[in-house]
Amino acid sequence: MELNQTSPPPSPPVMDTEGDDSYGINVTDVAVNSVTLFICLCGLAGNGAVLWLLGFHIRRNPITVYILNLAVADFTFLLFMVPSSLLYLLEELSCSTVVSLKYLRSLLLLSLFSYNMGLYLLTAISIERCGSILFPLWYRCRRPQRLSWVVCALLWALSVAVMVVVTSLCLSHEHEHCRVALISMYALSFLIFAPPMVISNVILFIKVQCGSKRRQPKRLYVVIFLTVLFFLIFGVPLSLSNFLKQLSPTVVSSSSQVVFLLACINSSINPFIYFLVGSCWRRCSIVSLQVAFRRVFEETGTTTVSS
Repeated sequence: MELNQTSPPPSPPVMDTEGDDSYGINVTDVAVNSVTLFICLCGLAGNGAVLWLLGFHIRRNPITVYILNLAVADFTFLLFMVPSSLLYLLEELSCSTVVSLKYLRSLLLLSLFSYNMGLYLLTAISIERCGSILFPLWYRCRRPQRLSWVVCALLWALSVAVMVVVTSLCLSHEHEHCRVALISMYALSFLIFAPPMVISNVILFIKVQCGSKRRQPKRLYVVIFLTVLFFLIFGVPLSLSNFLKQLSPTVVSSSSQVVFLLACINSSINPFIYFLVGSCWRRCSIVSLQVAFRRVFEETGTTTVSS
């Protein structure tokens, strides 16, 4: 799985006719694609539960608006990754080309649309929480009521605009233009959105640690810390890998399937973070799942401002 536009399409695997009469199947690639497919399916179920609970059963507040949109982004990313992983798996097992490279490239480009949106939303969540800590009076009294919805709408519009430009250039066989578009997209993520996200969480961590001597940090802060931490561990390698490929087309892309696997883990793990932090390791059931989410997202204090 890669988006390197400057290299020719890989040739299909060939049948191994020497020694035993087996096919030249790459067992490692089959295993990675199988695990990726399984994780995507689990992530779809988890994010579906988040959409159901936050959409219909949890009282709305500024953070749940962001979390709801983040679940939509993760769900969409995994939805595009399922057919991609399945098609790559079928190609490995059949040792032949199942669909055209252009179709696979389209799926991967569309998945990046949702991937980028996840980063944008994590940055917005981090800045929102940091602002509520640094400027509590403004946050409680002067914050616009529909700010969360407006920010999410603007971020979706930005993500759509970026991917329309990138997809149109990368599917038009203008390799150099596609390369510049991809580099610009990754630069936007690394230089504009990632630094505020990291800085806001560092400030938030310091403030919470200073206040934790008097009381336990709220579950919501723990959820934000873990979500951003896992994104840095599992989500960033995808952008970094593709960014380096565009800067140096000769870079070996043997790890491309692994970074997509890590990205799928990142998009699948958030619902389990919400549940584990909210439930305090209680027995899993549909009732305790709802209770766990309410404990995280309906805490009193700064989280109760109208969205």
